[in-house]
Amino acid sequence: MLHPLLLASSPQGKYHPSNLALYEIAGMGATMSASKFNGPAWAGFLLSVFAFISYPFIFARFPLTRDFPWANIILFVGAGTLLFLGVRRAFRPEGTVRARIFASVLGAAGLAVAVFFVFAIFIFARELPASVHAPRVGDQAPDFALSDVNGKSIYLAEIRTAPIQGKTPKGVLLIFYRGYW
Repeated sequence: MLHPLLLASSPQGKYHPSNLALYEIAGMGATMSASKFNGPAWAGFLLSVFAFISYPFIFARFPLTRDFPWANIILFVGAGTLLFLGVRRAFRPEGTVRARIFASVLGAAGLAVAVFFVFAIFIFARELPASVHAPRVGDQAPDFALSDVNGKSIYLAEIRTAPIQGKTPKGVLLIFYRGYW
């Protein structure tokens, strides 16, 4: 039922589709229902995008989260939960068709982002070609030179053949670390 003041101000005192703009301006739409913002659906979608983007920029820097992306999986589970709540909220009996469409699109997009992440990290990564020239475990390291503190070049071949306490070493342990002097 429309507000009596709007009926009286309309031509012939009746509801007419041409007067719909007047009803909308007055804030009393024909159905008098207000659309609510679906926060869980939007938060779930944005969290899934953040979970996808955060892996190369944040989590790939640390071995704990680079080797197995457990932090991103936790973020995707949280995003999936929020998306589920948002879609469920949109499909309540009082939900509008527009809200159902937006929630479904956001849910599908968030799910697509998560599926693409899983495929990229766990399946597509297996397809990367192995390095042909990289030494294998147990192979002898190629010869190289590094500068010591005084700027003198030290070669790996020299270290391998230099006697230690009168004996030739069996191997060389290389430790690379970052430091500032």
